[in-house]
Amino acid sequence: MTRPDVTVLGAGIFGLSIAWCCVKKGASVQVIDPHGPGSGASGGVVGALAPHVPENWNEKKAFQFESLLMAERFWAEVAATSGISPGYARTGRLQPVPDERALELARAREETARELWQGRAVWEVIRPPEDSWAPATPSGYLIRDTLSARMHPRRACRSLAAALQARGVSLAMQGEPEGKVIHATGVAGLEELARETDQPVGSGVKGQGALLQFSAPHAPQLFADAIHIVPHEDGTTAIGSTTEREYDDPVATDARLDEVIERAMRAVPLLSGARVIERWSGLRPRTRSRAPMLGSHPLFEGQFIANGGFKIGFGMAPKVGQVMADLALDGQDVVPQVFRPEASL
Repeated sequence: MTRPDVTVLGAGIFGLSIAWCCVKKGASVQVIDPHGPGSGASGGVVGALAPHVPENWNEKKAFQFESLLMAERFWAEVAATSGISPGYARTGRLQPVPDERALELARAREETARELWQGRAVWEVIRPPEDSWAPATPSGYLIRDTLSARMHPRRACRSLAAALQARGVSLAMQGEPEGKVIHATGVAGLEELARETDQPVGSGVKGQGALLQFSAPHAPQLFADAIHIVPHEDGTTAIGSTTEREYDDPVATDARLDEVIERAMRAVPLLSGARVIERWSGLRPRTRSRAPMLGSHPLFEGQFIANGGFKIGFGMAPKVGQVMADLALDGQDVVPQVFRPEASL
């Protein structure tokens, strides 16, 4: 391989997406990760690509909105190149409305969504559908949005890795960084920043999820009792996740996941009795600002950082890839102020 134009350190969803966008701009790229593609938080099972509520608009919500709209084309191109489905589908989402106050708020958001989502997606209050694929709702109403999508995180990383290799990208477990260097190293990268700056830049937050043997591949995802319930195209349904700032073992599942599964089955009785076929746990990188960290690396002059996907990394990935490729290759800096490293330092 000739000297690469770009080296991406980290083969999670941010690293792989940035590498893909750099390749599409004509750059030669190598990706280095000692653990291989999708080995950390990006190798999970849930895959809920869901927007923030359509109100109090800000840079983070606008960025996420644009990324969710980009996702269909992004993943279609990846799948066409790799021959591997990432499990993407914009199937929408249903959420229960618990009471009259929440119903009033949800109807107000119908109006703000028309403006903020520019007619490209819908947020609306509906009666439950006749089929039983819906969460229990005390008010008798649901919120339906058509911006939410789903994917299978592990399969998505596999698809991206294969697409990159098909375009001549080296995915290695070790090597010498050359060219423009972009650090997308997740929790390890945040911990390094915290040590070197002596600032609470960010940390790993544990999440646990599960896969059920329950097939509803064309159904919308559900969000009930703070739990994501995501039907995948392969005949499984994912449930997650916990948010644990304190933990003894980052990769062990325990009674907290049992509780999540029980709550999901209470919220959606149709799932009762479904067999649990996989339990998963991992650490997700969360910055102090709770927003992704994008831009010039605070520790390494002339290099770049893309970190802090936390719970929205897959939804943000298409736009993060584009913005970081433009920054590294063309010097075009359109990173939102709230995403810049100094926001967490």
